[in-house]
Amino acid sequence: MDLTWFGQSCFRLRGRTAAVLTDPFAAGMGLRPSRWEADLVTVSHHHPAHDNLEAVRGAVVIDGPGEYEVAGVSVSGVHSFHDSVGGAERGHNTIYVIELDDVRVCHLGDLGHLLDDRALEALEGVDALLVPAGGGSALDATRAAEVVRQVEPRYVIPMHFALPGLTLPLDPLDRFLKEMGGTIPEPQAKLAIQASSGDYETRVVVLEVRT
Repeated sequence: MDLTWFGQSCFRLRGRTAAVLTDPFAAGMGLRPSRWEADLVTVSHHHPAHDNLEAVRGAVVIDGPGEYEVAGVSVSGVHSFHDSVGGAERGHNTIYVIELDDVRVCHLGDLGHLLDDRALEALEGVDALLVPAGGGSALDATRAAEVVRQVEPRYVIPMHFALPGLTLPLDPLDRFLKEMGGTIPEPQAKLAIQASSGDYETRVVVLEVRT
């Protein structure tokens, strides 16, 4: 399974038989939206930075908690909140666990709080964790690192942080990388993930924005 990033919270997961797009963004934020191709698209919450469905015409839309099976892809939507006060400030958010090619990828959306036992059980065995790391309306660097330690995935891919041209007021990535410790990884064009074959150490991967 190949993972590519288009900026903000928008990724494409391409497996052998299907492709999944997450949180497609609209124009007007300083990033360049595209006419993406995918078999299904997930929406963590409704905001122009996350639900530009016009750019993914023809795809099956998954928009909320539940269990789904589309084109051989298993998707589990887990209810969560967009803030740390039970949704009182920013409402609801859906975490998605997407399984294809025997690889489990978790997209946290604009998660605003640490995970409870119910969510952690749903995220058990996640290979790659797509985590918001730039604050604003989602996790800041410190809490993002805490969530990573809760989940203990094989790969951590930060998203939702400051980028050149992006108009959203987000923190730079280096704050999250400092929280995670270790050396700063060199950005790479995409990440190829295979099914787990045993023990591992969590690795932070920084992806380049694909345009």
